[in-house]
Formats: sequence, structure tokens, C-alpha cells
Amino acid sequence: MLRLVLPKGSLEKATTQLFADADLAITRSSGVDYRASIADPRIDEVRILRPQEIPIYVSQGLFDFGITGRDWIEERGSDVVTLGELNYAKATSNTVRVVLAVSQDSPVTTLAELASQPGTLRVSSEYPELTRKVFATHGIEAEISMSYGATEAKIPDIADAVVDMTETGSALRAAGLRIIETLLVSPTELIANPAAAADPAKRHAMEQILTLLQGTLEARGKVLVKLNVATDRLEAVLGVLPSMRAPTISELSGGAGFALETVVEKSGINTLIPALSDQGATDILEIPLSKIVH
Repeated sequence: MLRLVLPKGSLEKATTQLFADADLAITRSSGVDYRASIADPRIDEVRILRPQEIPIYVSQGLFDFGITGRDWIEERGSDVVTLGELNYAKATSNTVRVVLAVSQDSPVTTLAELASQPGTLRVSSEYPELTRKVFATHGIEAEISMSYGATEAKIPDIADAVVDMTETGSALRAAGLRIIETLLVSPTELIANPAAAADPAKRHAMEQILTLLQGTLEARGKVLVKLNVATDRLEAVLGVLPSMRAPTISELSGGAGFALETVVEKSGINTLIPALSDQGATDILEIPLSKIVH
């Protein structure tokens, strides 16, 4: 039913892992094959292409839906429908940003100050159209040139400022640059062709896939904790037991106490389990989670 296009390059490994964790494992003949398959009745075709191209191909109807960043949707000006955000990135949990950066030695601290510098402002970017749009909004004239990589190396000889993508800013700092403005926050998105999104059967299938992916991301870093507690220790245990909403409490047969279960962050489990035990909890189980669907 559906033709899916996924990003190659920096997002490729994280995307492959996400789909595998969501029980939508991607099968390829080799790591360089651009064609793939997913053993799911809703997905007929899978292609792996550069994220820069994905908004164009989805808008043209070559694919029904795909994954790319908001940065490339804006840069290409593509007519696509956003089905939802997928909060993962290539290296960290940080959301990707498109930023304006200058040399550490530059006295400039804002976009407006940059525009007031004497001479022709030279800007290098892999996002020339996005940069032009933002600059036009602020009434800034600049000579904007396309960068084909190593953008941070263009200052000071080739450019006065760069517009680049970053997750942590560490590469820019290492190159002696300083971020002065965030031009765009760029989450990873599941996008659809407008005609495909308007088709009830295809839209339903795409939203089901999105539910699996978002449920998988929601479960990352969380575990299910189950325990028993005597009636007279219930309030003490509840006092130290965090939960996503409220813990599930069930009375044990014979009035022997209560069974509790709740979802918690795994990062704190090393202190939580001993604390629960100290308060009288018994039969404590820590269970890994694959998906959480609200």
C-alpha cells in the first residue's frame, strides 16, 4: 500500500535502530543498497535516500511518506504534510538547530549587529534558501554562497558568518566559532504526500506506523516496576514511588496487601529499588519496555 523513503547518512543508523525497535525491521542486501524492505503488510516499498531530497520526492508523489528534518522541508519549500515529530537525532537526544555563527573574536553578538557591519556581508551555508528567507524577514542583505561541507572552516577567509546545523554546538566551538542566533529548530518529522495523506486508507496506515515509532521512542529510558506491599506500608511506599501518571494499585487476594506497578525512568532505578525495599516493598520486579502508547 505505502511507499516509504528513509534518510541515508547521519540519520541512517538511528533510523534503522528505531524501526528495528518498533518491530519494523529494515532488510537490505548490503549497507550501501538504496532499496530495502520491511516485513509489514502496510509497506510495499522502502527506499533510502539523502534527507535533502526526501521532501521533494514526497511532495512529488514518488513516495507516500518519509522521514526527514524540518530544516530540509524549509530549505526545499516542499508541499508536504507533517504527520508527527520523531524525537531522535543522529548523535544525542538534543533537537537539531540551524544556527548563525561568527568567529569567537567577532564583536558581533546578535543578528542585527551582524547586518550593521561595514562592507558586504559574506555568509556560507548548506541552507542558502532558508538563510535568504530569514535574512529577508530581518531586512538583511548578504552575499550567500552554497557550502558543500566543512562550513565551519569558511570563517574568516571565505565568509564572515556561517549558517550551519548543530546538535550540541561542539563542532562549531572547536572550529573557533560562536553561535549568535538560532534560525530554526529542526525536529525529525514523518512527512506525507498531500494526496496520500488525504486518502483515508493510506492516512490510517501511516498513522499506525507513526504510533509504533512514537511508542518506541516514548519507552526508551523507561522501565516497568512491579512490587507487593503490606497494607500498613502502602503510604510509605507510595511516598517514594514516582510514576508517569498514577501507579496501578490492585488488592492482593486474602487481604494480604497490595500489588503496585508503574513506569519510571531507568536512570533512577539504582536508587529507587533500594528505597522501595527500605519502605517495606517486596517482590520487586524491573521489566524492560518496548513501547508506550498513550
